[in-house]
Amino acid sequence: MHHERIIKTLGGSILALALSACGAGGGGDGGNNGFQIQGPEIDLQPGQEITTCYYFRTPNTATLAIKRWRSSMTPGVHDMTMFTTTDDVMPPGTVSATDCGGSGGVGVPAWTYAADTPEAELTLPGDDGAGRPLGMEVPANQAAYFRMHFLNSGAEPIKARVTLNAEARAANVAYTRTAAYVTFNGAIDIPPNAVGEVESQTCTTPVGAKFWWMSTHAHKQAVQTTVKDGLPTSTDIVFASTDWEHPGAAVFAAPVFHSFATNKLTYECTYNNNGANANRTIQTGDSALDDEQCMAVGYYFPATKSLLCFNSTVVN
Repeated sequence: MHHERIIKTLGGSILALALSACGAGGGGDGGNNGFQIQGPEIDLQPGQEITTCYYFRTPNTATLAIKRWRSSMTPGVHDMTMFTTTDDVMPPGTVSATDCGGSGGVGVPAWTYAADTPEAELTLPGDDGAGRPLGMEVPANQAAYFRMHFLNSGAEPIKARVTLNAEARAANVAYTRTAAYVTFNGAIDIPPNAVGEVESQTCTTPVGAKFWWMSTHAHKQAVQTTVKDGLPTSTDIVFASTDWEHPGAAVFAAPVFHSFATNKLTYECTYNNNGANANRTIQTGDSALDDEQCMAVGYYFPATKSLLCFNSTVVN
């Protein structure tokens, strides 16, 4: 499968909207102690569900080692993800739901940070087991975008937006680089009226990789999400959750980070199709209500780049 098709499956949406954009800001040092990105303000009608992307460049003028991400999402934002790309997918400042997250010929986007609660943060470990802190690298003027999923479950129109703050380690601090390891099942196929339907895939993890954070992502029909160390028959559970909206995470710290013993990670989701969609087959898609997703999301080190495993194949 070509990268363009993979990314459209991972982040695609073809809704046409009229949206207003905001900008990226940093400190007086060119954002080199960190920076803030404020997404667009989106108008949502009652019952409206949309996915849209905001494309930007980060304002830092030197490579940063991020030590903490903090996000705020107003009511109406269901979840958000920040991706970085090798070049601009669309011109900075663009807000678009058309082909949201499409590759634009710049390769596979790198998962950087995600949130599914109004206030969230991700603090990187201060010790890699050898005394060095971890850092997530953001080069100067990095091309990036927010992929934002909005859902207005209320009875009145609202405006919704995302704000993300990045805090960097001091420039003279030696660090160990960390990055995301993300899986995505693009072959979900849940039959009508299915109960206990398990969709499972197995990926290869980098040799010697140590994971300090692991979670999952799924949609409304999911009743269980699981990450296993090994093949699908393994009983070694790294992370499991029964809350599809707010699954939580397993967090590991020195000296006990998690390494996959056989370099095999199995991610699986269990679904019940017995609700409003019971009379149809549910497949992979963007809608949290009508489609499904199954993902494992983790952060590992030492890393040279973020990795995506599509179905069971690492594609970058």
